[in-house]
Amino acid sequence: MFKFLRSILTSLAAISLVLTACGGEEASVAEGSSLVVVTTNILGDVVEELVGDQLAVETIMPPGADPHVFQASAKQVDQMTKADVLVVNGASFEEGLLDVISSVESDGVAVFEATSAVRALEFGSDDHDDHDDHDDHDDHDDHDDHAGHDDHDDHDDHDDHAGHDHSGVDPHFFTDPIQMIEVVEGLTEFLIEKISDIDADLVRSNAESYIGELEELHSEISALFSEIPTSKRVLVTNHQVFGYFAEQYGFEVVGTVIPSSSTLDSASAKGLTELIDVIKKYEVTAIFADVASSNVLASTLADEVGDIQVIDLYSESLGEQGSGASTYLGMIRSNAKLISEGLTDHDHDH
Repeated sequence: MFKFLRSILTSLAAISLVLTACGGEEASVAEGSSLVVVTTNILGDVVEELVGDQLAVETIMPPGADPHVFQASAKQVDQMTKADVLVVNGASFEEGLLDVISSVESDGVAVFEATSAVRALEFGSDDHDDHDDHDDHDDHDDHDDHAGHDDHDDHDDHDDHAGHDHSGVDPHFFTDPIQMIEVVEGLTEFLIEKISDIDADLVRSNAESYIGELEELHSEISALFSEIPTSKRVLVTNHQVFGYFAEQYGFEVVGTVIPSSSTLDSASAKGLTELIDVIKKYEVTAIFADVASSNVLASTLADEVGDIQVIDLYSESLGEQGSGASTYLGMIRSNAKLISEGLTDHDHDH
């Protein structure tokens, strides 16, 4: 088995970075309109919910893109340079765009880093911030000041927005819709502050409505997962992506195919052998892979273990229209349903 897994790893190495730049859909920019450029399609969807059609919004990454490997085209780099506001995930999530983000910020583009608006988790830490108080979203008086975002013109001691100095910070806050509420609140005030021709009342009204939808989604997901016994709330995933989700909804991530937050990293034959033992120990019924990256290793593990599913989730990128995950709300709802089914349908089959 060890030699077999090693051969699979060798084969994957040959195809690891084929996914490169594919332009996102281009919006028609009205003459004189302020331009908001967004790196990820998840945040692009959120920005569009907030501003509607009053501003030009360009999303760099198309549906299905792997944010860790995506490279921007020359035209997209030019858009980022000319943006009035650039919205990024942060914490090294957009690994192929780090230099560009740093460069445009140095040139004076106002950058909103979403991870600075959340209660960030760190990899390897069991002592995360308490999420019990997240149900109260009326008390966020300090959202105008998210880690120094009030003044993006002065970054002499900035944490390198591109994430260069975010070692240990988990960038996958968006797997938890309650964390996204924090982002919506911070982003709303940032856009109003930085864009002079924005309709502040409309943006705040849109934000309030969208937060209501996020809260409803959270309640829906909580009810769905309440039917899963605690002993069954264990996850094996493609890489370290569901930390925020697991903490919010009472799951434990017992193993990952790639022991890293990035799909650019690789697994080892020894690590995969150990993961097989973990899967058997916890009687794991599903491995949750990612639509945006290869599931070859996950499928290989499933074949080796036997009697286990591989379920592809839209965990880091939205899907195409018709996928059920073409919006952020749809993505989270779809993932929750698939996770629930993956952990419970197995019981119904026996």
